Amino acid sequence: VQLVESGGGLVQAGESLRLSCAASGSILSINAMYWYRQAPGKQPELVATILAGGGTHYADSVKGRFTISRDNGMNTAYLQMSSLSPEDTAVYYCKMNIRTLGSTDDYWGQGTQVTVSS
Repeated sequence: VQLVESGGGLVQAGESLRLSCAASGSILSINAMYWYRQAPGKQPELVATILAGGGTHYADSVKGRFTISRDNGMNTAYLQMSSLSPEDTAVYYCKMNIRTLGSTDDYWGQGTQVTVSS
């Protein structure tokens, strides 16, 4: 199983970005999908979660600005980020809990850099 992220980049404060994370491989089903971020010198932060049934949860720091969604047919998670601020600058990682023939495990993407200039 492999997770590939895309969509990061450099934007100005107030602008928007959409991140994508596509899973591939011998996937039977995907349970929860997550987006984390890690800013330089800081601990990783769980930004958003979407469950298999579509329920979502957000960190207080992004609530009302970020939206997580999923396309089950494409095995893809999305993170729509709006009203970005320099405090959102970080490497963003996706994680998925994936069921394969052998087991159910967590898999991580490689990370994508988001930089917000003031």
